[in-house]
Amino acid sequence: MHHHRALCERAVDPLEIAAGLEAHGVTDRTAARYRHRDVFSLAEEMYARVPRDAATRSTEHAVTEAPGAHAWWAALALLPGALCTAVVLGVRITDGRPRLVIATAGALAVFLGLRLALRRGPLHTAPDTTNGTGAWTCWLLVYAGLGDGLLSAGLDGGPTGPWPLATASVLALALAFAPASWCAHLLAVRARRKLAASRGLADFAESVRPVLLMVFALFLCALAALLALCGAALDEPAAYAAAGSLGALLLLARLLGAHGFTRAPVLALGAAGSIEVIALAAVFASRLPGCSFLAVPVDTVVGAAGPGAVPGLACGLAALTLLIHSTRTLTRASAHAAPSGAP
Repeated sequence: MHHHRALCERAVDPLEIAAGLEAHGVTDRTAARYRHRDVFSLAEEMYARVPRDAATRSTEHAVTEAPGAHAWWAALALLPGALCTAVVLGVRITDGRPRLVIATAGALAVFLGLRLALRRGPLHTAPDTTNGTGAWTCWLLVYAGLGDGLLSAGLDGGPTGPWPLATASVLALALAFAPASWCAHLLAVRARRKLAASRGLADFAESVRPVLLMVFALFLCALAALLALCGAALDEPAAYAAAGSLGALLLLARLLGAHGFTRAPVLALGAAGSIEVIALAAVFASRLPGCSFLAVPVDTVVGAAGPGAVPGLACGLAALTLLIHSTRTLTRASAHAAPSGAP
């Protein structure tokens, strides 16, 4: 009680204490030493023993779960997709300098809209916990739009002029921000309910793991539908492998960051982005005298499966790693100690 007094005083309910104890390494076996059957039972006694202002705690909990806040971030989640749609339409109907101005100003508007949407909702993270994920995310999105065309041009001896942009992939990813936010909210709500019904840490982990996998699969289905729709509307191939794996990677990285796990997302995003940088650098460095061998691995992969295979492999492997990591971290009670989506 003395060691965890601060945790008990600020807790909204016993579940938050149980999650905090788990984060500090307390297990059901540890709870047995204090004559309790599990951590949840121990947390209930600790919650009952520490005095608190019940009215204040109830008010804090009510503010966190305010319906108006939920409607606000749910509406904001549509902003990146709406802005990107307007930009793509503007680029498609203009040419020359106006097209360049619209593309530049539109990219900035989409970026600001995304920043605004990420300030609220279940994908919100503290500003001091990003640890470089923003820079790698921007690079991966830029490559999604420009990278395949530049890589193909480089392998063909160019670029000698403008190369094609993958506007369908970028638009689908922007539109996918809304289902990503709603899926993250679904995970937070379902996990909180599982936490309330569980009577042990292992029991909670086993019950929430299928929810995590279901939410991830639901997002992939939504993203695949958006890729098909945008590809058909813009008369471009639907880059299921490249854009799909990137969307999965970004969702998992943001989910982990929103629940306090920041190291793995940085490593995964950095690894995927580095592979793309190395692939481009190898292609253009191969033009130096005696360095043609540098492009052989990239040329082999592109020749076998197309330019989208490079980001598909890079982001796919990183996303798979984060998915495995998420099944171990996002199934902990400590990851859902407070309602996700609170600002």
